[in-house]
Amino acid sequence: MTENIKDKVVVITGASSGLGEATVRRLAGDGARLVLGARRIDRLRALADELSLGKQAAVQTDVTSFEEVKRLVDHAVRLHGRIDVMLNNAGLMPHSPLERCKVEDWDRTIDVNLKGVLYGIGAALPHMKQQKSGHIINVSSVAGHKVGPGGAVYAATKHAVRVISEGLRQEVKPYNIRTTIISPGAVATELPDSVTETDVAENVRALYERIAIPADSFARAVVYAMSQPEDVDINEILFRPTSQEY
Repeated sequence: MTENIKDKVVVITGASSGLGEATVRRLAGDGARLVLGARRIDRLRALADELSLGKQAAVQTDVTSFEEVKRLVDHAVRLHGRIDVMLNNAGLMPHSPLERCKVEDWDRTIDVNLKGVLYGIGAALPHMKQQKSGHIINVSSVAGHKVGPGGAVYAATKHAVRVISEGLRQEVKPYNIRTTIISPGAVATELPDSVTETDVAENVRALYERIAIPADSFARAVVYAMSQPEDVDINEILFRPTSQEY
């Protein structure tokens, strides 16, 4: 399942932990050329160091800034001459009932989960159009398919990621660009730590402790989508822990 991975230039946002870190580790083992973006540059550099990716593989990036995302992608192209895969992975999940009016959480969720994906697309697309090849992978969620109490804003952003990705899929056909949406269920990451309401956070953590599956499950889904022949476009992968009802 690791065909067509070696030497591909892959840019990953949110690469310092969780889904991003697990994907970095797996793709590094498969021989991909990686450029990593995240806000926590110390963790990013330590990861790049551990995997012998080189100092230039780590770029401090806040996905709420288009300029920073563009700098990340442009750096990858300068370093390797192209970009084969853009994995828009950075995300957060500050669940709360709407009646609590957590405006700062709403804004941050939209800025990271939705605008961050748009900025990644906007930064990668010009290079991929010029190459007439590329693969954009956007991270949605089970919450992009269904909504539960307290998760309205998060679910809205993740549903929007799916809508944007489908529009993108149709637009990039003339340029031989592939698009994939990956929608995970409960996966063991730091995502529950982004819940700012104490009572909600306790419930989310309890659920994750009970059923969450390893982050490498996501990395394997990325590899599956990437390793297909160039004429095969895996458009969406939805997966959950076997025990997850939601």
